[in-house]
Amino acid sequence: MLAKKKTTNMKIAILGAGNMGLSFSKSFLKYELIKPQDLHLITRSQSKISKIAEEFPKSQISTFEETKELDADLIIVAVKPQDFLHVTQHFQFTLKENQMVLSIMAGIKIEKIQKLLNHPLVVRAMPNSPTLLGMGITGYTAAGGISFSQLINIERLLNSTGRSVYLENEDLLDGVTALSGSGPAYFYYIVDAMIKAGVEMGIDENLSKLFVQQTMLGAYHLINNSEKNLEELIKDVASKGGTTEAALKTFEDNSFKEILKNGILNAEKRAKELNG
Repeated sequence: MLAKKKTTNMKIAILGAGNMGLSFSKSFLKYELIKPQDLHLITRSQSKISKIAEEFPKSQISTFEETKELDADLIIVAVKPQDFLHVTQHFQFTLKENQMVLSIMAGIKIEKIQKLLNHPLVVRAMPNSPTLLGMGITGYTAAGGISFSQLINIERLLNSTGRSVYLENEDLLDGVTALSGSGPAYFYYIVDAMIKAGVEMGIDENLSKLFVQQTMLGAYHLINNSEKNLEELIKDVASKGGTTEAALKTFEDNSFKEILKNGILNAEKRAKELNG
């Protein structure tokens, strides 16, 4: 991973100032990768402008309709993939030859982005929601014709939101979308089920939440710091004839691991469908 060094004189426009677009913006400003006045946030909704302006008082904020020209070195496309076609049909601006495009839309392939934007310099990335805390992970890949130095600048920006991994094979990005892009929701889903089980056993909801959250946090650190593999770590907790074994048997009897795996594979399938 590259160090989070300062970048100067870079102007960035973000098409689609939603959760992910704004979390990227906050990371860039936090690590002083760009100046606030060099950030241009573009939203589809006029009603959101005042709220965005409170968070980014020194940055330019406008709607798509108002934006006639993009004075930016990098344009980050952060609209919903389902909205991308509509947005490109209603652009009031054209991209300049030397401008870079970074897409963080799920499913939409580089070739389609190039065609709809009529622009060759496209990098495609798939971040996840922990970028809000600078703890995300982003898989990314690039079109041909993008220089190493341009890619280094993109990686520096991505690393401000957590970690990034370059992938040669663009097809793997749909798997990354299903695994880490959607992954936080699977984690929350399991945490929620555990908290509800605690409540059903008579434990106060807040207390149940505390037990589950700290358990997950501790287990994460054990994975990171232990030399044992996952199977060995499970065996350490699941003694013969014990409580953990009873729970794991229920999971196995109901094919829980298979259900979870199939869900993730369906997420990948949906990512591929989004390209149309």
